[in-house]
Amino acid sequence: MKKTLATALATAVIIGASSTTFAAANPFSDVPAGHWAYGAVATLAQEGIIEGYGDGTYRGDRLITRYEMAQMIAKALARTDNPYFSEYMKAVNEGGGPGDIKRSPHAIKADLDRLKAEFADELDALGVRVSELEKHADVVTWHGKIEYTYTSTRTDPQNSGRKHKENSNGYIFRLEPSAEVNDHWTVNARIDAEGDMKHDTTTKFDLVRGWAEGDYDKLNVKVGKFEFYPEGEFGLLWDTEISGASVTFGSKWKLNAIGGRVAADEVGGGFWGENFSEEDPSTVVTVGVQYDQGDKGLFGGAAWYQIKDDDLTWQKRSDRKDKKANIWSVNLGYKFTELLSLKGAYARNTKADFEKDSWHAELGYGNYEDAAEKGQWSVYAGYRKYGTNVSFVPTEDDALRGTRGFVVGANWAPLKNIGFQVKYFNGKYISAGVLGGRGKAEKLFGRVELFF
Repeated sequence: MKKTLATALATAVIIGASSTTFAAANPFSDVPAGHWAYGAVATLAQEGIIEGYGDGTYRGDRLITRYEMAQMIAKALARTDNPYFSEYMKAVNEGGGPGDIKRSPHAIKADLDRLKAEFADELDALGVRVSELEKHADVVTWHGKIEYTYTSTRTDPQNSGRKHKENSNGYIFRLEPSAEVNDHWTVNARIDAEGDMKHDTTTKFDLVRGWAEGDYDKLNVKVGKFEFYPEGEFGLLWDTEISGASVTFGSKWKLNAIGGRVAADEVGGGFWGENFSEEDPSTVVTVGVQYDQGDKGLFGGAAWYQIKDDDLTWQKRSDRKDKKANIWSVNLGYKFTELLSLKGAYARNTKADFEKDSWHAELGYGNYEDAAEKGQWSVYAGYRKYGTNVSFVPTEDDALRGTRGFVVGANWAPLKNIGFQVKYFNGKYISAGVLGGRGKAEKLFGRVELFF
């Protein structure tokens, strides 16, 4: 009798006078399905924990506001904080109560904790107490992708008339967790596992990057091992990782300083990148300035780099004792519209006496950005020159270090979070090499990416 009375009281308190019912389909048609909260909201609505507006409708003709969502969450929190909640849930799971709840109270409260963290500011405005710890309850978010890549190269550095053919067919499974420390600081990582489809081999997961990042109004700080891809140069010199620290200050005008070390097998002098040591990393220091006024108009900047590495004794034949590279770069571009842009960059190593400069130019049209929306696409055409003694670790999707030539490419997202890339390069080697000749180089690149 006591158990039956407690169950009845719990049911009365939690369900109240509401006559709202929840169908199996998502009742919140005005909550964007792409938002992470969609699944939690739909499930909680089916279970009768979250209700719609006070009049029992969900107003599917317009997007729900964050404030309105907070109101619903506040009501749900009031219910689940009730001391009879667990008793009510137990009765439901035993088939003695209304609704369609199959989960434990712990699972439901976990969903509510995530929503409470997401809408903490709006709940504060409603007078619902959310502690700083609760605001950051959803500490870790996960993103990632799996990418399948095919490349085919045809190279003849010595112009012998016999091209060396090499094809690769592999994939990367990537995880990118991000953990919130407080309102300004996060801890981030990139974890990769690689597979070779031709030989049916895979690697273990490897920590490629791991860094702490502080983001303030006009100040950004990174410490650890993070992406080294300077803004404005678009991979002309660097497309890798660096272990160290970075400080960036500004909004339209940005000042940047980076100091750290690049992996031992990344930097080396020579004609075609054959002279790398795997024993000592390279020390890199750089300062730069970059200007970008937004979606349209002019952008550009300049930077200076100093690199120290024993492998650089190979880059200057007249002075084998020189173990440094001093590089300066400039970049300039113009965004005619949100879709059409023209950009270029140039860099020179003042310590080298051959293959000492690099440059590229590119005209692009489209809105493709990691397949964020269905139907995104873009095309581009340009020219690349990657001198081996200045472009130490450039982007080589559509070109090769030590070559120069023309590139074209296209990107397309047939579905949201699914992207296709095709790129083609046709050119020649910059230097003649020991055996003479400036032979031809050709590369075909294709990739399919699935983001999550």
